[in-house]
Amino acid sequence: MKKVIMNLAAALCFVLGLVFAVVPGPSVIFFLIGLTLLAVHYPGARKYLRYCQSTLSKGCQLLDRKLAKR
Repeated sequence: MKKVIMNLAAALCFVLGLVFAVVPGPSVIFFLIGLTLLAVHYPGARKYLRYCQSTLSKGCQLLDRKLAKR
């Protein structure tokens, strides 16, 4: 029962992420929340979550370096 509820919550977050990708909103946040909920039960989702975390971290570091030069 708990797994079903988490999967439904993850699906809802992904749908909200898709909606917010079209209209202004926090789409990345909802995608990451949905992926985090899926990563609790599915090892394949953990791989994608790690990839997203490292990519976002590298992007933030690059942005920090660019802004520090100003």
